[in-house]
Amino acid sequence: MPWNPDVYHKFQKERSAPFDDLLSFIKCNDGMHVIDLGCGTGELTQRLADALPNSDVLGIDNSAEMLARASALTASNLHFEQASIETITGQWDLVFSHAAIQWVDHHELLIPNLLSLVAPNGQFAVQMPSNHNHLSHTLIREIASEEPYYTALNGWVRVSPVLTIEQYAELLYMDGASEINVMEKVYPHVLENADALADWTSGTTLVPLFERLPKELHESFMQEYRTRLRNHFRQTPVFYGFRRILFTATRSE
Repeated sequence: MPWNPDVYHKFQKERSAPFDDLLSFIKCNDGMHVIDLGCGTGELTQRLADALPNSDVLGIDNSAEMLARASALTASNLHFEQASIETITGQWDLVFSHAAIQWVDHHELLIPNLLSLVAPNGQFAVQMPSNHNHLSHTLIREIASEEPYYTALNGWVRVSPVLTIEQYAELLYMDGASEINVMEKVYPHVLENADALADWTSGTTLVPLFERLPKELHESFMQEYRTRLRNHFRQTPVFYGFRRILFTATRSE
């Protein structure tokens, strides 16, 4: 099941709010060499490029569907390539990632690797969801553990690699970062109803599950998921408190 830009963009305003916060922490220097890890459809990468005068910005993503949209935004200072976060090399004045590294496992290894891409005195800036214990996520794991889904998935369940803010701060410190700023913030979203909450996760959390689940079980899974969400979120509208981790750091010389 490939990423669907239309489904993902249904909540574009809500998804871009943490980007604004992360961008506000960036020290804007002239002529920066920048990489955006997990650029998606590129609109926010374009905003990043616009905010950094005379900088050269590369957005990478492993989704061909997302990059098909992003390619239309290519400019003299903005380029896009298909690549995986784990395979990036080089040195960058800013290594930036908005809502992407939660899809990469083993953060205790990933964070040092990404920090090593930052040039001396360069910046490392990351935002990622830390919402994996919200009911909208735990219900997915609950249903996936039941039949016929458990057998169809061969017992597969995705365990979030996201660590605590204390662990990220320590990882950054142990690998020589300075000016470390790590925080967790709840973004209050008000959704129309429980079905809107299901629509939200269908554009993100459910994508890797449906990649593994036979297509003939997709509809029944979603029906059961929507039913359980409706049973828990009976009032409308639905308040969705979305937790996210943001951190920035500078790589020492």
